[in-house]
Amino acid sequence: MTVDRLILGRPLRGVAFDAAVSGLVVLVAVLGLLAEQGGLPAFAVGVAMAAVLFFRRTHPSLVAVAVAALALAQVVVGWGPLGYDIGVLIALYSVVKYADRLRDGILAGIGAAIGVLLASLQMPNAAYWWAGALYYGLVTGAVWLVGLNVRTRRLYVLSLEERAATLEREREAESRAAVAEERTRIARELHDVVAHSMAVMIVQADGVRFTLDRDPATAREAAKVVADTGRQALEEMRRLVGVLREPSRPEPPPVTDEPAAEPAHRRPALVELPALLDRFRAAGLRIACAGAGTPVALPPGLELTVYRVVQESLTNALKHAGVGASVELTLDWDADAVVVRAVDDGRGRPVVRPAPSGGHGLVGMRERVGVYDGSLAAGPTLAGGWRVEARLPLPASAGTEEGSVAA
Repeated sequence: MTVDRLILGRPLRGVAFDAAVSGLVVLVAVLGLLAEQGGLPAFAVGVAMAAVLFFRRTHPSLVAVAVAALALAQVVVGWGPLGYDIGVLIALYSVVKYADRLRDGILAGIGAAIGVLLASLQMPNAAYWWAGALYYGLVTGAVWLVGLNVRTRRLYVLSLEERAATLEREREAESRAAVAEERTRIARELHDVVAHSMAVMIVQADGVRFTLDRDPATAREAAKVVADTGRQALEEMRRLVGVLREPSRPEPPPVTDEPAAEPAHRRPALVELPALLDRFRAAGLRIACAGAGTPVALPPGLELTVYRVVQESLTNALKHAGVGASVELTLDWDADAVVVRAVDDGRGRPVVRPAPSGGHGLVGMRERVGVYDGSLAAGPTLAGGWRVEARLPLPASAGTEEGSVAA
């Protein structure tokens, strides 16, 4: 254990407390010996009772039987109630609280009631035995009820802990399934990208073969396209293999699971961002889109990742911020990275049928961004909304293109 050391298979604090309880019973027995109550035999019974009580947590039923036998011997000898008989109450409380079956606690309560009656008959003033029986009965009954109440609360807490552990295991299983499904989706899309690149290479290579003699300049340009496309396809293939090989790390189960907005064979691009934003505006979001820097041509896989991050961010805003929420979407193009940032104000109203997403919420975004060695930050804002920011490094071969994707 990380908090307590173990002694005899029990936490150190529990052992220390049980030792203190046994020591208390021994102390009471010593005081009885000094007061000449029963002499050395009675003291020996008290010490034996204290020694047995040390194991009251691990063997509550056996301890209750042993303490009852010692108390019965005390009654048979005729010593009457003594101070260390507090051990009987401790054993009764322990068996009610710690026994595996409540039946043991009920039997211990019946035995304690019989013991109370026998002890009352040995009171010095036999005419008032009923008063002693009433007093000891009330004390014993109160101890039994306290033990039952603590047992009930203890079992309730244990059930809550077991339920929490079960839910945690289910959350981890759902998370692993979500990550596996999202990685399968990413692998399929990257495979489509590689297949497209290979098709381009084949067409260009055929063009080189037919124009090599008649138009060497065109052939050289086509050969350059083949080489560039091949390098890009090789890089995408490396990322594809990395997605399939990399072990999954459990994430919290997403709350944004929805079917994909596009068919599996269709690969959206950044040129379709205005249409995507229009769909979310029609669904009820107020989107302000801006950009900084000069957009550049991205590899198809990276372009798809940017599109999916925007799509998932807006879907989460529609689901959780609600219809009527305001979202500030920005795409910042730096020399070495593109940063996608979506911040909502969280002031919309709940949506009944949210727009479909492209994957598994934050899990999907994190997996996609991780494929391209990017970083993702998501969390609440001080104003009560939600902020998602993804930073994706740009490849060295990314070329500048005119225009903006802002809508």
